Amino acid sequence: MPVTDEAIDKIKAMIVEGELAPGSRLPREADLAERLGLSRSSLREAVKALSLIRVLDVRQGDGTYVTSLEPDLLLDAIGFVVDFHQDDTVLQFLEVRRVLEPAATELAAIRMTDEEVAGLRAILAELGESPTIEALVANDLRFHNHIAAGSGNKVLCSLIDSLSGPTTRARIWRGLTQEGAVRRTREQHEAICEAIEARQPEVARAWATVHVAGVEQWLRNALGGPESALPPA
Repeated sequence: MPVTDEAIDKIKAMIVEGELAPGSRLPREADLAERLGLSRSSLREAVKALSLIRVLDVRQGDGTYVTSLEPDLLLDAIGFVVDFHQDDTVLQFLEVRRVLEPAATELAAIRMTDEEVAGLRAILAELGESPTIEALVANDLRFHNHIAAGSGNKVLCSLIDSLSGPTTRARIWRGLTQEGAVRRTREQHEAICEAIEARQPEVARAWATVHVAGVEQWLRNALGGPESALPPA
């Protein structure tokens, strides 16, 4: 095992075993290196790597701290990476959405409070009769994020949120080019909301699957043609 990887594993072990709690400060570099049997240079590289993925927070002049380790913080790196993928890879993100979002929607139908359900209904009500595609997609993102938060699972919510960005442009292009896409989106959102309001988790899951799969299938068809590339961002 490379020395830096060994150093990373040793620091992670201290966190996992509770020796370093969220928010706690790491010992001085020299002391920690000696304690873990590492060179100061390999320890420094490990700290740099763990800070990039938001496990550690290096504060200039103050020291190095374990972050809060909250899922949304740790999964932030996923959103950063997926922003660089090209159109054909968007299909893979949509495939993952098709797995995760129905599960979140099912949980939301069980766990959402009446107030949260009312908030979901309010999001739908914000759209006018003839919204622009951009307004519809922005509303769509808020709608799905609200449901993900309503699942009560922070990890699931953070994963879904990190996957939203790479699929936004595909959603906009679908709305501009596919006949009836706007109407179907609104109808499916309404069906999902009604299932959640009625506390019908299986129905909510089914509608969420249909909804995400529709975008995925459209993109598969679009990318299969000679003029299928999405317009540049």
